[in-house]
Amino acid sequence: MRGVFFRKERDGVTLFVRLTPKSAKDAVEGVEATVDGRAHLKARVRAVPEDGKANAALEKLLAQWLGIAARDVSIGAGATSRLKQVKISGDPEALASKLARLGSPDE
Repeated sequence: MRGVFFRKERDGVTLFVRLTPKSAKDAVEGVEATVDGRAHLKARVRAVPEDGKANAALEKLLAQWLGIAARDVSIGAGATSRLKQVKISGDPEALASKLARLGSPDE
C-alpha cells in the first residue's frame, strides 16, 4: 500500500473510495494509488448508479467489511462521482487500526 486511503477525524474516519457500480459482484478489492499519489479503497457493487442505489450498496458493503452497523457508514462527499469520501462513525483509533489491517496486503 503506497498511500493512506483514510483520514482520522474527531468522531471517526473518512475513507477515500473508488466505486465501480454495475459490477458482477459486491466486493472490496484492496487499495490502489492514482498517478497523483493519492490512495483509494477499490470497491465494486452490483447496484446501478441511479437514485442513490449504488451509494446505499456501498454503505452496506463497507459496514459488513468493517463489521460495524450500517448506520455508522455514510457518503460524505462525491455522491455522484466514482471517487467518494465515506464517513465512518466510531472510535477513530480503533477504526484506523482495523482499516490499516484490512487494507494491507497479506505478505
